[in-house]
Amino acid sequence: MKNHKFCQSCGMPFREDPNGGGTNADGTKSVTYCSYCYQNGSFTFDGTLKEFKEHCRQKMIEKGISKFIAWLFTRGIGRLDRWRK
Repeated sequence: MKNHKFCQSCGMPFREDPNGGGTNADGTKSVTYCSYCYQNGSFTFDGTLKEFKEHCRQKMIEKGISKFIAWLFTRGIGRLDRWRK
């Protein structure tokens, strides 16, 4: 299994994840998804790519990131492993 530098659901760098990654169903650390996107072997957000991008954009704005930068960061989400399937 490949260790990724970025969450393959939202694109956040793993170094920014306070938990260092999400958790698989067996309790092990996920090397693919962050703790915001993936907990106990399941995704925390169930919706379309468009809805997820807007969800991420809003969360970044809430954390003080400018609207433009939040938009810029969410543009490539569709190219990540979770959404290419």
